[in-house]
Amino acid sequence: MKLILGSGSPRRKELLAQLGLVPDAILPPDIDEDPKKGELPRPYCERLAREKAAAVVAGADDVVICADTTVALGRRILGKPRDAAEAAEFLTALGGRRHQVITAVAVRRGYTVWQRTSESAVKMKRLSDAELNAYLSGGEWQGKAGAYAIQGAAGAFIPWISGSFTGIVGLPLAETAQLLAAAGVPVWRQL
Repeated sequence: MKLILGSGSPRRKELLAQLGLVPDAILPPDIDEDPKKGELPRPYCERLAREKAAAVVAGADDVVICADTTVALGRRILGKPRDAAEAAEFLTALGGRRHQVITAVAVRRGYTVWQRTSESAVKMKRLSDAELNAYLSGGEWQGKAGAYAIQGAAGAFIPWISGSFTGIVGLPLAETAQLLAAAGVPVWRQL
């Protein structure tokens, strides 16, 4: 049995290491991540995790773990910004308001798929022009849902969360450990 991480995210690899797991392979799938017309954030996130897990080529006994993280402002999905202007739009919209960070995890072994979803509430402070411009110039927003990473410089903009910190980062460890155990992966085997 091989453990395959279907993600190129270094954060997800680091979070797996907290469970004592090192993937045997890292194979990020290439799928269309555009939301379907009228698709709500949670079903969108869960669909992407399942589609990613299905797209990873693996042996019948291999275990594939995939996840998707989505930032939701009400019914609006804030994905990875296309450019700095869209990142500024996202961060301005999030400022002073609570939003949801949804991370869906899918684990596949053979034809069986297990799935769990973590949903956390996050409040971001209103950013001054100086804070916004400094953050944007640092480039950390690139490739991040909602244009921020709580574990980076943007952590200074987050005065309050309710839920799973690791879920907000991109891989909720409690849920992930349960899924991997269900798939027969001995969690904490290398601690």
